[in-house]
Amino acid sequence: MSTTTTPSPGASREDLARLAEHWGERPSLRAWFATVDHKRIGRRYLVTAGFFFVLAGLNALVMRTQLARPEAGVVSPQEYNQLFSMHGIAMIFLFATPMLFGFGNFLVPLMIGSRDMAFPRLNAFGYWVFLFAGLFMWASLPFGAAPNNGWFAYVPLSGEQNNPGLHMDVYALGLLFLGISTTAAAINFIVTALKLRAPGMSLNRVPLFVWAIVATAFMVIFALPALNLDNAMLFLDRRFGTHFFDPAAGGNVLLWQHLFWIFGHPDVYIIVMPALGIVSAVLPAFTRRGVVGYPLIVLSIVAIAIISFGVWVHHMFATGLPQLSYSFFSAASTVITIPSGLQIFAWLATMLLGRLVIRVPLLFVIGFVVTFVLGGFTGVMFALTAFDQQVTDSYFVVAHFHYVLIGGAVFPMLAGIYYWLPKITGRMYHERLGRWAFWLVFAGMHVTFFPMHLYGLFGMPRRVYTYRSEPGWAGWNLVSTVGSYLLAVGLLLVLVGVVHAVRRGRPAPADPWDGDSLEWSTASPPEPHNFPVLPRVHSLHPMWDERTAESVGPGATSDRILSEGRHTLFTSELDAHPERAVQMPEPTLKPLVLAAALLLFFTSMLFAWYPVAAVAALTVAATIAVWLWPPRPLEQDLKVVP
Repeated sequence: MSTTTTPSPGASREDLARLAEHWGERPSLRAWFATVDHKRIGRRYLVTAGFFFVLAGLNALVMRTQLARPEAGVVSPQEYNQLFSMHGIAMIFLFATPMLFGFGNFLVPLMIGSRDMAFPRLNAFGYWVFLFAGLFMWASLPFGAAPNNGWFAYVPLSGEQNNPGLHMDVYALGLLFLGISTTAAAINFIVTALKLRAPGMSLNRVPLFVWAIVATAFMVIFALPALNLDNAMLFLDRRFGTHFFDPAAGGNVLLWQHLFWIFGHPDVYIIVMPALGIVSAVLPAFTRRGVVGYPLIVLSIVAIAIISFGVWVHHMFATGLPQLSYSFFSAASTVITIPSGLQIFAWLATMLLGRLVIRVPLLFVIGFVVTFVLGGFTGVMFALTAFDQQVTDSYFVVAHFHYVLIGGAVFPMLAGIYYWLPKITGRMYHERLGRWAFWLVFAGMHVTFFPMHLYGLFGMPRRVYTYRSEPGWAGWNLVSTVGSYLLAVGLLLVLVGVVHAVRRGRPAPADPWDGDSLEWSTASPPEPHNFPVLPRVHSLHPMWDERTAESVGPGATSDRILSEGRHTLFTSELDAHPERAVQMPEPTLKPLVLAAALLLFFTSMLFAWYPVAAVAALTVAATIAVWLWPPRPLEQDLKVVP
């Protein structure tokens, strides 16, 4: 039977002790593996994605060393193909989206005034799948069995006849495995943002970072099935002799490209969108005002999410499709720059109208604006079919997408790392070291990739292992290689700065930046229960609003039910009216066991151990049944009167 309570006096010591007892996790090896705390999972996403980024960056340095001089022999063609492919796969699938989802895991519940994600066990499961899928693919590289046909895996080059061995089986199965994690995370973000917002946080008060994460999650739900279908058909063609991509048997090689880019072009915005949300979150603290044009930025986020699904043929202008169809996709590729440009102008207006406080996070935001705008200019050029056909498969394309992805994703990520490092670790970073890191990263990025525009226009094709000296590309390639090492030193300083902050940084206050969003109302780092008293939101900038600040202050009132157990509050989707307190799950090993069973299944399929795969599939089914089977009668959710 449901119960109803009214607010009781502010959180007492007894309330805080009960919260610590219910939400805390005793230090132990089992607790480390069993945790469902969104903050610990978010940190693990950040560290693991950062580790994969380092591996992919080392791959890039080897490739740039190989290309520094004509006809170099640093690596063989076969090794180069595997390094090239794993670099792209890791940067796109194992670093960019997981890193940004790591920020989302840590910050979304804090920003919306919740105590956890909507599905904590699913959150833990998503992390373990991400970790195992990444190791599954990276483990193939030392054995010479890594994917070797690029991150795009075009058929027929990725078919069994042209590419025997395990290389592309690792690719297809690894991405199918990883897709489980990405889908689980997307569902979790959507439900969390819709149902766990603090009372009063109506849709017009949701932080822009949360809007960006939710839009990204919806894009993942609609885009990822096309990639999963592509990889499933590729694996069936390679392993079981089907003919989805075989023209001789009625298949179609362009089917791969259509399905891949139906996923692939939205994926550019899946990567960039949360990064744009980071920029909108960082700016208020260092301009001392809210971001200009909040409603227009929200509309632009939604517009980008929708339009991005109509531009996939932008990547296929040289495939011989009907010319009339190109005009529609050329128009869509041009139109999508409008909402992106709107956000740029909103950020510039915010900086012009605000009082700038120059700190490392703001430097990376400024570096992002400069780099992303340059990448956007060349993006508009690619929307023109005639120009696109001239530079297709040249280094001009490589320059463009690195300007977009490094400028549009990595610079905001670095801004976010420095901005939220005090909240995540409880320690302040070293400002001078951070400034050195910024200038080295900024200079290294442009020295590396700007010359690629030039030798791309001079005719150097992409995806080549070496080249002859006659075309005159050698000098520019050497400049790019020098720039890549400069960029690596800058990124190394970022890592040194993070380690220095964790080990020797001065303790961080709860709000070192005078930030405007709710995460700055919590301790640094936050307590396991996040908020002793769930906040009541009264404005778009809750930490700059006296009534909201009072709702989480020492004299705040708390609902007794929310401190009696491991509960959080469900609210209505539109206006965030309190609905009921819901019981959250305890730490458990089930997510780890389920992810390990899936790892066994995909490994068995890779090596054609089909009986073992069948046992693993049964283990997966049994683990899901145990996970969902209630050990005792479910508690009735408790109604809460605001």
